[in-house]
Amino acid sequence: MTMWFAQSRNPNAPLAGLKVVELARVLAGPFCGQILADLGADVIKVESPEGDGTRLWGPPWVERTDAHGTVHREAAYYHACNRGKRSIIADFGDTDDLAGVKALIAEADVVIENFKTGSLAKFGLDYAACAAANPGLVYCSITGFGQTGPRAREAGYDFVVQGMSGFMSLTGEPEGHPVKMGISISDLSTGVWAANGIQAALLMRARTGPRQGLGQQVDISLMDSSVALLSNQATYFLTTGHNPPRMGNAHAQVAPYGVFAVSDGHVILAPANDGLFHKLMDLLGLSHLSTDPRFLANGDRTANATALDAEIAATTIGWTKQGLLDACHAAGVPAGPINRLDEVFADPQVVARGLRVDLGGMPGVRSPFTFSDAELALDRPSPIHGQDG
Repeated sequence: MTMWFAQSRNPNAPLAGLKVVELARVLAGPFCGQILADLGADVIKVESPEGDGTRLWGPPWVERTDAHGTVHREAAYYHACNRGKRSIIADFGDTDDLAGVKALIAEADVVIENFKTGSLAKFGLDYAACAAANPGLVYCSITGFGQTGPRAREAGYDFVVQGMSGFMSLTGEPEGHPVKMGISISDLSTGVWAANGIQAALLMRARTGPRQGLGQQVDISLMDSSVALLSNQATYFLTTGHNPPRMGNAHAQVAPYGVFAVSDGHVILAPANDGLFHKLMDLLGLSHLSTDPRFLANGDRTANATALDAEIAATTIGWTKQGLLDACHAAGVPAGPINRLDEVFADPQVVARGLRVDLGGMPGVRSPFTFSDAELALDRPSPIHGQDG
């Protein structure tokens, strides 16, 4: 008997009816699965008897009671990337469990897996074996370094990849230590890229042509995803042969552009062209700097950024945060606060966009899609370990 829903979770969701088997744990793979679940897919998370390890990555902890009255204590971390799914337990070393997983995959549209390269072959759960049973399958493999290359069989970890990919060489103060980002950017971006690649492969499967009806493997890695995000910093190096400098909060090509102290905190000021620079100087009472030869054009300002920032900082310290932000808003100068998370989720814009969701008493952040003629499937919290089989 099939486990798949007979009816889609939300018929008005973009991926309504899509069947996804998730053989993934921790962050990148589950985050990809959650994006597809938010978009309406039926995602069945296959967990080992021990469960996804992030269930134990607390504090903070969340307690829930299942239908049998049993209290389950799980880490909040786990709930950040498993909303909208169902959970079954399978021991790949058990013949019946393994057969059940293969039966699910035989009916699925998508598999997401993040095992080390080659390690699923011994169970007959590798791409070749699964595609032989289900030629239309889109099989997404998420690894540290990809299916090919000298590091293909190495495990990958977000922190390590942040260092290897160049992120940390670009993050932090110029004279300070390299710094990782405050979020798991390599894992999370890989999850986003993976969801994009999966949907591209599904579109190709649906398109008329020699591959109509056929799936394929989507090979994506933390390293590839991170290097792809280097963007303008990569082209800086590729076109000059020089490593971009670590700039802290400054910008290598624009000035003024940074964080400035006020009497009760800090604000970001980002006047990124001549007109905005003149407006900022006027409102700060520094109009004379607009005609100073050191600051006439952006190139001049960038070359003399230290002196310009000092002039601005000497003035902003006499403002309150809200006073300066209001003045910048009125003048059309890009500026903003540096919010703590309590301030983020109290922000009227964040509230108006409904980014916080509460499902079954579990708070979270929805995927950031807003469609004109579709909606997200936000109908179930993260599953309790094995609650569906």
